[in-house]
Amino acid sequence: MKLIIAFCSAILLSLSVAVSADPIIIKYSHVVAVDTPKGQAALKFKELAEKYLPGKVKVEVFPNSQLYGDGKEMEALLLGDVQIVAPALAKFGKYTKKLQVFDLPFLFDNIEAVDRFQRSPKGLELLNSMEDKGLIGLGFLHNGMKQLSANVPLRTPEDAKGLKFRIMSSDVLEAQFKDIGANPQKLAFAEVYQALQSGVVDGAENPWSNIYTKKFYEVQKYITESDHGVLDYMVVTNAKWWNGLPADVRAGLAKAMAMTEDESYRAKVIAAKKAEVITLTKAQKAEWRKAMKPVWAQFEPEIGKDLIDAAQQANETK
Repeated sequence: MKLIIAFCSAILLSLSVAVSADPIIIKYSHVVAVDTPKGQAALKFKELAEKYLPGKVKVEVFPNSQLYGDGKEMEALLLGDVQIVAPALAKFGKYTKKLQVFDLPFLFDNIEAVDRFQRSPKGLELLNSMEDKGLIGLGFLHNGMKQLSANVPLRTPEDAKGLKFRIMSSDVLEAQFKDIGANPQKLAFAEVYQALQSGVVDGAENPWSNIYTKKFYEVQKYITESDHGVLDYMVVTNAKWWNGLPADVRAGLAKAMAMTEDESYRAKVIAAKKAEVITLTKAQKAEWRKAMKPVWAQFEPEIGKDLIDAAQQANETK
């Protein structure tokens, strides 16, 4: 009888512990401002995850490199110090060369083409391309097409010759600027404004959201609407941590991640009247594309012709 009572008491205690268990803490770290597409997407994920999994998870969002900057966030993820990060696709070069497809200049006609490619079988395969390195992709986030900025007007590739451009750590982006005679400089995102202001670099490439929210238009006289590349992100998590979660929690988090953000800041930059926006003619844009396209062939062996072909096919409206 005492054994039965003790056994029942143990069951009740375990049930009590299960019911009152603390929620799983999920630290979501990123390097951009709260009011960028990525910043807003992170907050939306927090809202939806806590709605779909009430009491089971608590998402803590850390923007603006509050916890880790560009160079440390992936290391922190793999060490388990944070659970979710959303680096630009250019940041994954040491884990897989396939994601370099997104850095190829003038590969995508517009953000709709990028979206079609990311939703295609080839695009979705990329989410699991780094699992052997300890990373699982939960989804892609759009930030938009990239524009060129500088303190001199950039209308032709020759205008960029000799200028120093800030880039993310990416072999493709380095080659892209070298192809037009410019000097690429790798800098952390948090250092860009000061580097532009002080003249450490002459220009940069960014989507409109970053140009506006980080006020790069204050320290650049000209912005060229080049749409030459895409700055998107992959939301990634630690594979061991993810696979160790209860199935219902994984399902709820995956559902919370299934969202899109599409926001333009172009009009706000123009309204600020601090930088002149240059619209390229069709012929000028073709000249830029011709100057940068050799980068495709240079990186085809690493990326794979199949991925480049699939990306090009996404430009065709179905």
